[in-house]
Order: sequence, then structure tokens, then C-alpha cells
Amino acid sequence: MEDLQLQKIAISGPTLASMIQRFSSSLGDVDGFIFGHVTHITPSTLSDDSASASTDSHLVATITGFICSGVPLSFYDSLGRVDSLKIPPLQHHHQQLLGWLSGRRHSPLRPSLREFSVTDSLSKIPQLHFPVKTQTRTLTLMPCVFILFTTPLADQLIHTHQYRAYEFNTFNRSFHPKTIDVINIGPAFRGHYGSFAPNCALPFMNCSSAAMEEESLSAKKEKVSDQEQLDLCAEGFQVESLKRLVGPDVASYTAGLEDLYEKMLAKVESLARLVESSSAQVLELENNNRKLRYKVARSTGLE
Repeated sequence: MEDLQLQKIAISGPTLASMIQRFSSSLGDVDGFIFGHVTHITPSTLSDDSASASTDSHLVATITGFICSGVPLSFYDSLGRVDSLKIPPLQHHHQQLLGWLSGRRHSPLRPSLREFSVTDSLSKIPQLHFPVKTQTRTLTLMPCVFILFTTPLADQLIHTHQYRAYEFNTFNRSFHPKTIDVINIGPAFRGHYGSFAPNCALPFMNCSSAAMEEESLSAKKEKVSDQEQLDLCAEGFQVESLKRLVGPDVASYTAGLEDLYEKMLAKVESLARLVESSSAQVLELENNNRKLRYKVARSTGLE
């Protein structure tokens, strides 16, 4: 791919923040894998002079996920040789292994010789190569993206982390700095939400006043069913209160909305406590199993 390199690397704000948080919460240096896809884009340049119209096209690597090991040397040795057996399999066919990341503390923001060797070794694994279709041909790319995270050499109160993205060129065996385009930051990305359709967890139900006041047997059964579904999202909020959220009086019924949100948050909090309790039980079982395995191994060794 000597004539067409990555133009830029795109990543969403939450994904970048998650990378930084994972690095900052670790006890030391970290590394991991970067997943995403590469898109071929042809810029739309209109010009009256066809000879001056630009025909350049470029590739954009979009990062959609990552795996952080929490420790260094997780899939390579001290010389930068990659162990292909330690590379995780791809879970989705539309995601590719774009490269890897490294986080170092109190070090310069430039790749080291080991990081160069790891990137070079990673790009030479044929199983990790993937195709990218353009208008005229199909390109074969390899994991060439490398993102480096560091902390300043001197501790600072405001500027705590810094990062830079690189593309590894396999032809001249060198790193090339690339622009990181953080999606969802700035006014230029407001147009992305023009076709936004919210996904609401609340069930569909008839909230009209006539339906609420009907006392037929079928209406009562429907009301009971609606109440059961509503309790899954906001336990304790009555279906009858929904009619005050529809119609001309909805503007004056802000207390009802606040009550609904409080019930929904209480439901989420109860689920969070349940997950926390179950996680603690699982951890306790794992500790007990570890102790039992240690006792069995010790008794076997004594015999």
C-alpha cells in the first residue's frame, strides 16, 4: 500500500476516555489491542475546471473497541517478538485488529525500540491481514495503528495524560504520526444526530384518558398487564398517572415526571446492588476454590 496511507484515525470520545481511564487506574505500564474498521473515502470536490478537480482518496481507520491487559509484555517478549497464540480472536466479522496500544508512565511521547519491534512483528502475521475495498481495487491491510499513552515527566495537576497515534509503514519500516479525530466533540458533529431515533425501554401502552377510565374486563386485564411491564422499568409508578403525562396539562405536571424518573433510578439502583452482591458471591466462591486447589496440590506434593 505504498500509494495510499491512512489519512487519519477516528475514535469516539467515550472510547478514548475509557482508554485513558484504564491506563490511569492501572498499577503500572499497560498494553492492549485496538479493534475497528478501515473505510475508503473519496472526497467530494466540485470544480468548474475538471483538470483541477482533486481525485485523491484516502483511508480512515475508525477505532470501535479495545482490550487492555493491565500489564506490559502481555502478548510479546522483552525483544518485541509477538506470540500469535495470545492474540484474542475477533468476535465480530465487521471488526478488524487495527493495531495495539501502549501506556507508559513518566516517559517521552515517542515510540521505543521495543514498541517498534512489536508493531513490526504484528504486521507480519498473515492471519491478521484484512481486505479493504476501494472504487477500483481491493487493498490488503495489516495491523499498522499504534497509539501511545504517557504521563508527563513531571507530575502536573491539570495536564495528567498525553497520547499520540502512529501508522507503521511496512515499506520503509518507520512510524508516521497521524491525526486523531475525536468524534462527538465540537459543533461539526451536531449533524450526526439529525436522524437520531431514541430507543426507550418503556413498553408501548395506551395512555389516553378514555382508555384509563374504561372499566371493562378487557381494559382491566390490559391495565394489569401494562402495570406489570411498567414495574420492570419503574417499580411503584402507577399506570393511572401516565394519563397526566399526555395532553395539554403535561407542562404543569413536572412532579409526575420527576416521580417517574426517581422510580426508574431506584429500579436501576436495586439491579446494581443485586449485581454487586452476586459478584461478591462469585468472588468468594473463586477464593474458596483457589484455597481448595492449593490444599489438594499441597497434600499431593506431601505424598
